Amino acid sequence: MRDLIRANFGLLAAGVATFVMMGAGQSLYGPALPAFGRDLGLSASAAGWLVSAHWVGCAFGVAFMYRAGAKVTPRHVLVLMALGAAMIGFLPGRVAAFGGALVFGAGYGMSTVVFNPRILRVFGARGTAMLSLLNASFGIGAIAAPLVFVWLGSDPGRSFALVAVLAVLIWFGAGPAGRAGAAPLAGPSGPFRPMLPLQLFAVVGIGMEACLIGLGPSALIATGVSETAAAQLLSAFFVAFLGARVVLIFTAHLVAPFTLYLGAMALTAVAGVLAAWMMPGVFFVLIGVAAGLYFPGFYVAASRVMGDDPRTPSIIIAAGLAGGILTPVALGGLLEQIGGAGFFLVIAGAAVLALTAGLVVRTRLPALRLQG
Repeated sequence: MRDLIRANFGLLAAGVATFVMMGAGQSLYGPALPAFGRDLGLSASAAGWLVSAHWVGCAFGVAFMYRAGAKVTPRHVLVLMALGAAMIGFLPGRVAAFGGALVFGAGYGMSTVVFNPRILRVFGARGTAMLSLLNASFGIGAIAAPLVFVWLGSDPGRSFALVAVLAVLIWFGAGPAGRAGAAPLAGPSGPFRPMLPLQLFAVVGIGMEACLIGLGPSALIATGVSETAAAQLLSAFFVAFLGARVVLIFTAHLVAPFTLYLGAMALTAVAGVLAAWMMPGVFFVLIGVAAGLYFPGFYVAASRVMGDDPRTPSIIIAAGLAGGILTPVALGGLLEQIGGAGFFLVIAGAAVLALTAGLVVRTRLPALRLQG
């Protein structure tokens, strides 16, 4: 394992640094939405479109990777994310904010296709654990960003400007790994087997993650929590999120990835109901444990079943992005009517549906029961 890490250290370091920055950028949307609403004259539902703009950009980025992914390097995606964050941070107005979210999202989506399959491939049998490490680093930035946001006076412009600076620094520090395209497969790729049922689990997983991160603070505020406390609770949410992924680094080989996904949905359902009933802040943080398992669970499981065709990562991630685009708009529009408790009940209901469907699908696809 040490030899593998030594041989691929540049790729791993560039990926970890990039995912830290991605976590910081994405987690800023949640606490920044109320401020964006005030500064840009947007309603809560209209401000929710900023989150969806990010995910629309992700979809464009992933679609591009489907066609030309082998030619894209880490430095390419860092340029896009730096530009997008700079547009939000330095340029005033709605056009800059929504355009910046689109551009940042495009780089964000492309980076998931650049790093995840490469890390999973080069580390072989330990690929799931190293994928967990990569995605755990996302949580470091996501924990810090809401706290920095409060420290900067809850100013979204200054906060996103800081993300842009971080992206530029990573671009300079990426070294040879930052300029490298995708390595070719060691052997012939397997058949391309897109499977709609598995892709729907990606839709639910990423959709719920997008809503919890982007709209969770607004839902907490609707229950009576202050804006400052909501930002701090989002940071605590990501502490739980990171903790789950760190544990997964050492335990991923013991549990089937799809079983992790189903367990995460069960925990989300229970915590969502409790958040609607009592102590929403506490149980929102608990959902962070489950959210940390959504992506590793469905991505690794779907990758195994759908084959190693170069198009497979883009198809899996694109399905998840459909959820990330649609659900914040749908729930953002309803949030003013259903309130914070209603938000958590909707999250719990979606988790129950995913859990029930997942148990059915697992009985029909034995490969989903294979351990990590």
